[in-house]
Amino acid sequence: MHQSFSLRGARHSRILALVVACTAILFASCSNCPCSSGGTKAEQLAEKNLEVARKNPVALRHFLLGMPKGADLHNHLSGAVYAESWIRAAAEDHLMVDRLALAFVQPKDVTKKMALQLLPDEKPRYVPAESAYKDQHLFDALVNSFSMRSFVPSPGVSGHDHFFDTFGKFKGTDDRHIGEWVDEVATRAAAQNEQYLELMQTPYSVRGAALVGKLKWQSNLEDDYAQLPDDERKLATDEGLKQLDDIDALRQSREHCGKPDASLACQVQVRYIYQVGRGRPKEEVFVRAVLGFETAQRNKSVVGLNFVMPEDGYISMTDYALHMQMVKFLHGKYPGVHVTLHAGELAPGLVSPEDLCCHIRLAVEEAGAERIGHGVDIMYEDHPHELLKKMAAAHVMVEINLSSNDGILGITGKDHPFPVYRQFGVPVALSTDDEGVSRIDLTHEYVRAVQTYDLHYADLKKMARTGLEHSFLPGDSLWKERDNFTNSVADCASDSLGAEKPSQPCAGFLKKNERARQQWELERRFVAFEASL
Repeated sequence: MHQSFSLRGARHSRILALVVACTAILFASCSNCPCSSGGTKAEQLAEKNLEVARKNPVALRHFLLGMPKGADLHNHLSGAVYAESWIRAAAEDHLMVDRLALAFVQPKDVTKKMALQLLPDEKPRYVPAESAYKDQHLFDALVNSFSMRSFVPSPGVSGHDHFFDTFGKFKGTDDRHIGEWVDEVATRAAAQNEQYLELMQTPYSVRGAALVGKLKWQSNLEDDYAQLPDDERKLATDEGLKQLDDIDALRQSREHCGKPDASLACQVQVRYIYQVGRGRPKEEVFVRAVLGFETAQRNKSVVGLNFVMPEDGYISMTDYALHMQMVKFLHGKYPGVHVTLHAGELAPGLVSPEDLCCHIRLAVEEAGAERIGHGVDIMYEDHPHELLKKMAAAHVMVEINLSSNDGILGITGKDHPFPVYRQFGVPVALSTDDEGVSRIDLTHEYVRAVQTYDLHYADLKKMARTGLEHSFLPGDSLWKERDNFTNSVADCASDSLGAEKPSQPCAGFLKKNERARQQWELERRFVAFEASL
């Protein structure tokens, strides 16, 4: 008893001494103090601000709006455009609106007989798109049709169906607007202290479509590839690259980049992920994938490739393994091209239990994906813990889309694997997916993550750093070890991270490595943000 009392008393004395020591340096840097939340004094102050802000959703959004967020790596350009912008473009292009389907229609497709059709309200079924500006009910109905605003599931219409149906309803506007869309998304990013975007986009190519028609599927990828001559591939990719140049030129013009009145959006670096529609016939998927790899190899503005369209679609499910073989095969032809893949955007009930077995695994192990988009069904995969450990060891990042997963799959809160990925050390970063369709922005996703998973400032800072760490920008990372944001590379080790004037060795390193340069800029923004609190 005496020995036990002595041990307990000694333990209490040590605890008391610890409390006194920590109290004495409360307002000093306490990164080594066990009672501290860790980090620098500035980071501890940011954490205190976050703790106060989290009590009020509006205050929380205001805090997170100004916080540097680095990158949005999973962002479909067409889905990022807000409905109001689609309506404006349709009016400028003199499209028609089908008031029954609440979708755009080309004027040439509206026959005289169709033009005479009336709806029960005795008004024409087909009206000019600009009439939405004179009819608030039609305007609101179009916004709801093009997005998840006001959506309520009904018999036969799920969030999944409504979400993916929107893309067919607002199509038809002229390609000249694409530069406007990039400007819109970049401007929104700049307002939230984002600095880098990877936008998923498919450059249109008439010659590419012709190649699809020429390919006679052989079920042997080497033979199929041989049917696509070098000169024809080059002409097809030239066409797509010309479109991307035009898009960038219009964006730069709208933002006055390089001029005294340049918009803040000019500071947002934009790169593209070539997206391939996997719900198409095998021949088309293969040709588009070839053009995607070819385009990314030839032009630095296209930094990688992804497969898109609903993962639960019949062709997407039936040909999934084949698609992964295509990616593996083409990666061998174009080894320098980066790959990120939608995988595991599935949930129980959406497909059969057996079909939840292995999409993420195939994307990682067969196709060699460096990043995974969504990854929602990870715990339904065969041997999920083994796969999680493998992803962590290989530094395969997961692009987390909380609002999208809720709206499409009904997966949210504790049912979402976000905490599981973090538990296993798999790198994660928040992204928007389709911010226009979901009526959100990246700040909204940060707010949602904090409120749902009780995240702290250090967690948010780590995710922002992770996004840039796993960007497909060229060059080396600023950090000495992958996903370890403690020590920078030797050339910058003696510098204060984010300093306005890095040392000569560090400046030289940053000049040669674009990825590190963006990471340095993120650190500069963190210093400025934390100093402002």
